[in-house]
Amino acid sequence: MKPTLLVLAAGMGSRYGGLKQIDPIGPSDETIIDYSIHDAIAAGFGKIVFVIREGFEKEFKELFNTKLAGKIEVDYVNQEINNVPDGTYYNVAREKPWGTGHAILMAKDCINEPFAVINADDYYGVEAFSTMADFLINSISDQEYGMVGYQLANTISENGSVSRGVCATNVSQHLETVIERTHIEKLEQGIAYKEDEKWTSISGDTTVSMNFWGFTPELFIHLQKQFVSFLDEEGQALKSEFFIPSVVAKIIADSNTKVRVLKSEAQWFGVTYREDKEKATKAILDLVDKGIYPSKLWS
Repeated sequence: MKPTLLVLAAGMGSRYGGLKQIDPIGPSDETIIDYSIHDAIAAGFGKIVFVIREGFEKEFKELFNTKLAGKIEVDYVNQEINNVPDGTYYNVAREKPWGTGHAILMAKDCINEPFAVINADDYYGVEAFSTMADFLINSISDQEYGMVGYQLANTISENGSVSRGVCATNVSQHLETVIERTHIEKLEQGIAYKEDEKWTSISGDTTVSMNFWGFTPELFIHLQKQFVSFLDEEGQALKSEFFIPSVVAKIIADSNTKVRVLKSEAQWFGVTYREDKEKATKAILDLVDKGIYPSKLWS
């Protein structure tokens, strides 16, 4: 059975200032998602599931249904604030989405096979998809998930802070801990993260998560249980988020499930900020010039 690729594309794009998910960066108006899907198809994935929002559903479907017709099976799910488990409650004044853990949970009724998770606005590299596909097809189990790990220095934006899951691994290359740091920035004296208004230095060699995860459908059971607990504790807050690294950290701590770190030396690029677009566009053109991609991705 071919694995599925779950694309988290429901972000509000507040730092970017618009729908970065469908903003073109390629020479034939391709988006970053297009390159991820192209790499996923080549690696052996059999289905794409997009997590989107109702507000741009029509526009999004029109764009990708046309491009992907006849190339791979496509499905869509919506992430909305009011989509919470029965019997739970939250602050109705909330406008901010619940986060990546909630986004993945939205796909529980349409994924029944091993699957990978990616962000829509991150470029991961050809090698990362082939490595993940091999893991999902040949190695994954309910007792061992996977994650593509990147060097922090290769994932920093020059235009502002980023959020990264900071990882610690053991000698067998399994995750020991993963902590979501929501404000990591390149300063004059080096890379550091800010927490409670305090800056702490962090090495550029540190392994971080870019939300490129490999799971079995068993994950949805963990997600449902943890999200209910999250709402009990944080449901009245307006900005707290249910992050997938936090979910994974709790799974590791509370069960026999391990997470294998699949290393990648790839240079990340993405479009967190509007100013990132120029660099991302140049990076894609360089890959086209090297023959990694054609100048027109879909024909």
